[in-house]
Amino acid sequence: MKKPNLTDFAAIIIWLIPILYLIYIFPSLPKLVPLKFDAEGNPIRFGTQNEFLWTQVLIQGIAVFAYLLLKFLPSIDPKKNAKYSSASFKKIALAVIFFVSAINIVVIYAVTNHTVKINFILFPLIGILFAFLGNLMHSIKPNYFVGIRTPWTLEDPDTWRATHQLGGKLWFFGGIAITIATLFLPAKIGFFFFITIIIIISLVPVIYSFIYFKNHKK
Repeated sequence: MKKPNLTDFAAIIIWLIPILYLIYIFPSLPKLVPLKFDAEGNPIRFGTQNEFLWTQVLIQGIAVFAYLLLKFLPSIDPKKNAKYSSASFKKIALAVIFFVSAINIVVIYAVTNHTVKINFILFPLIGILFAFLGNLMHSIKPNYFVGIRTPWTLEDPDTWRATHQLGGKLWFFGGIAITIATLFLPAKIGFFFFITIIIIISLVPVIYSFIYFKNHKK
């Protein structure tokens, strides 16, 4: 008998929590609920209950799509290298489900309890996600779907390896910095810090991959 897939089981349970939570509190939602928040966590756009419901369902649907894509990535990767990173992809897929579900729970709670500053939870969660992904980045082999996919990393395996070693460190420590800073800094300063770190950890690996590739070819 085939053993049950514990990762899939955990993903289903985590995915269902915000759905069940929303069903439970749906009758008590106000007629107009916040749909969009500013950098300080204040609601700036409102919508109907049904609009909020379908927004949450859509977000959870995107999470399922991302999970399934990562789960079956080794089967559809043209390079056929994704199979060597299947364990990392499973961890990333579960992290995506956890992250999206956590965000939805926070949003649902914020809608029904107006005392919550959503930015003090959202940004730290994003930081934790970056730190988690950074910790796995060094183990991801060249593929077209996951990782720092530049023309130079996809062209040369050594450039991919070097770029992901650097990127993994940047994402890990950048994620930790985002989590700590956005928990304790004032909202506006924390948001500026968040954007600055995101730009740094996104651009530096891309630039590095170009420089490494050029030097490596010489």
